[in-house]
Amino acid sequence: MAYALGRGSLAKLTGVHPDLVKIIKRAIEITPVDFQVLEGIRSLARQKELVAKGASTTLRSRHITGHAVDIAPLIDGKVSWHWPHFYPLAEAIKKAAAELGVAIEWGGDWKTFKDGPHWQLPWAKYPA
Repeated sequence: MAYALGRGSLAKLTGVHPDLVKIIKRAIEITPVDFQVLEGIRSLARQKELVAKGASTTLRSRHITGHAVDIAPLIDGKVSWHWPHFYPLAEAIKKAAAELGVAIEWGGDWKTFKDGPHWQLPWAKYPA
């Protein structure tokens, strides 16, 4: 089944690096699981809130510079936080990035503080 980004997801991509936007737009075309963009660019104030809540561990988030997005799978039209739902989505995003020749990092691959929704362009190739 083919999916499309909704207006809310498209709006949340405003200010996000064009290479990352291309990946997300391609991924929605090939994913076996629908998804929505939860957050794109964010302010330092918002990042401080997330660190205070324990939802993030850094004030140097790639979201602040538009180099990261948070995406969640939609199951029956609702956001799912169930890890098995993230894996097919991750495969689609990685495939889209490879097709486009753009490096990408997934928070779900991190060794510590695994972050299933988080996708970012790597610092080495995309310095802020």
